Amino acid sequence: MASTSDLTSTNSSKKRSSVSETGNAKNVSNFNLLIQFIIGFGTQYNPTKAKLQLANMQAKHTSCDAKLNNVITDNTAFNNTVNERIIEFSDVNPLSTRLINALEATDASPEKVNNAKTFNRKIQGKRANTSTPPSEVGGLINPNTPAPTTISTSQQSYDQKIQHFAGILSVIETEPTYAPNETDLTIATVTTKKANLISRNNAVTTAYATISNTRLLRDKDLYEDETGMVDIALESKKYIKSVFGATSPEYNQIKGIEFKKPKKK
Repeated sequence: MASTSDLTSTNSSKKRSSVSETGNAKNVSNFNLLIQFIIGFGTQYNPTKAKLQLANMQAKHTSCDAKLNNVITDNTAFNNTVNERIIEFSDVNPLSTRLINALEATDASPEKVNNAKTFNRKIQGKRANTSTPPSEVGGLINPNTPAPTTISTSQQSYDQKIQHFAGILSVIETEPTYAPNETDLTIATVTTKKANLISRNNAVTTAYATISNTRLLRDKDLYEDETGMVDIALESKKYIKSVFGATSPEYNQIKGIEFKKPKKK
């Protein structure tokens, strides 16, 4: 077995302001390591407090490990949904321009054409911010990429692009001479396209809420005061110190196992 020092997290002077996804997994892994040492102590480890008893600590570990896996599952689902939205929106810009060209080929008034062009300019004018994640600028992302902790400002650009696309549709719907032979430019097809954009965009919102809630459940199980895994681990270490002594081989086995809690905002 590797030494305890090899299995501990970084020292307190290097602690970050929050616990990363990797840090959460490390806490759960270290909790399991603590449990394995406790099993080795046998009947000498016999706390009266229920949450410190071996069976309850094992149950806590199982619960926390399951919640880590739930986050992985929902995080992947979120990223897949984001990628599906990226694909759905990928042809909006060229399609919008083609719709304007098709409208100009009708008997539509200059005012009506200019109205549609205004919506198209707003669609074409959305430029990617260099600080925006790849998932928000058109490139597909790895499903394992951590989902954001807040809705990005680019979410608004998706909402606005839908509104501007709907604006173009509303204009061509009012033009009686708009009857293109190209199937993808017909009002029926464009109406379906708008519905698909809305559906994909709403799916991202729903997936984001799901991963956010899953993270909250995980964090509660790991970091809740008194009942969370980390507080239980720290209290268990104190109990072991009191039973075996600060200089005992038993306490020396577990004293270097660190557990981090995210700083409260």
